[in-house]
Amino acid sequence: MYIIKNGLIIDPQSGFNQVSDMLIDQGKIKQISKEIDIKGIPIIDASNKIVAPGLVDIHVHFREPGQTHKENIHTGALSAAAGGFTTVLMMANTNPTISSLEIVKQVKESAAKEAIKIETVATITKSLNGKDLVNFEELLEAGVDGFSDDGIPLTDTKVLQEAMNLARKHDVVLSLHEEDPSLNGVLGINEHIAQKIYHVCGASGLAEYSMIARDAMIAYQTQAKVHIQHLSSSESVEVVDFAQKLGANLTAEVTPQHFSKTEDLLLTKGANAKLNPPLRLEKDRQALIDGLKSGVISIIASDHAPHHIMEKAADNISQVPSGMTGLETSLALGITYLVSTKELSMIDFLAKMTCNPAQLYGFDAGYLREGGPADIVIFDQAEERIIKAEFASKSSNSPFIGDKLKGVVHYTICNGEIVYQKDSHAATLV
Repeated sequence: MYIIKNGLIIDPQSGFNQVSDMLIDQGKIKQISKEIDIKGIPIIDASNKIVAPGLVDIHVHFREPGQTHKENIHTGALSAAAGGFTTVLMMANTNPTISSLEIVKQVKESAAKEAIKIETVATITKSLNGKDLVNFEELLEAGVDGFSDDGIPLTDTKVLQEAMNLARKHDVVLSLHEEDPSLNGVLGINEHIAQKIYHVCGASGLAEYSMIARDAMIAYQTQAKVHIQHLSSSESVEVVDFAQKLGANLTAEVTPQHFSKTEDLLLTKGANAKLNPPLRLEKDRQALIDGLKSGVISIIASDHAPHHIMEKAADNISQVPSGMTGLETSLALGITYLVSTKELSMIDFLAKMTCNPAQLYGFDAGYLREGGPADIVIFDQAEERIIKAEFASKSSNSPFIGDKLKGVVHYTICNGEIVYQKDSHAATLV
């Protein structure tokens, strides 16, 4: 039992937003009150800090099995805890893919050993082959939380429709990676800068929003729960908005990197800024922010995609894998580029990283309430830090190394246990 004292408690789900104390006991929030005074128990002083629900990320790549030189479930959990996350959802594009009962059992057993809550999707098609659907029913019974072929677009329209019908039948989310490969050149580099600087054909916005348009209409017809991953173009926001107004059961996410920076980051940060989808133009960045403000985009997700340093060091940027480590910078990027710039209020920003993603997947997370789980992040929104190359993640492929960002996590608490504490070794306990 312990007390979190004098923190600004913000719960986006209920709208609670005031300085109060919180009593934690046996993994639960026992009491929230203006003042709690119990003698002889430990106190966490949260003065001048925000106490929020533990962050929820529904798009992470922990690379296990098969690519553990980049990351594994344990180091991914460390990274999540350091970033303030208490619940994460792993993608299934591992090697072998999370397509079978055997691999689901393997990753869930590994995840259960960690001190944060790690959930997983399975692939939509067997081994990401784009043709043969996995057995939705048996994988759901085994404990997967949804389905996604993330990393590879699902180009076969009939297969997609069948998958959506199954998703509708089982009331489960399909998460879709949207880009038509026939309309793309080199992935991870926006078409504009690809032609101007690198003299190659890059990744077009058309490849993204044309496929979203197709999938949104099938989502409308089937009424399946469909989630569009990592929007990057202004037209994509418009297409999602149209489909939502039409009546499709459609949600969308954006990553912090896409609302923070443009394609010009490639010129200063090189391969670490090669992302898929790519960073695009300022008009796209602003449209993504406008989508967050309007609610068209309801979720912020990191797309945490670690790569080994030598993989990102290839001479030919066209051959460098796309992606960046994101869990440990997501909160700070949001505070720096959304809250401090007054694009979003703190409570609206936090909703997109807590209750909104939790509600999409039905996780018991993303809220602060008496009797609820003690999954909490305590952070200082004004404190600044220079992002260093040392991460809790196994990899350090971040284009934000060297940048000064606002927002520092001081404690991450999951099920009442401190799993990360600033300037301590608590994260090694995860």
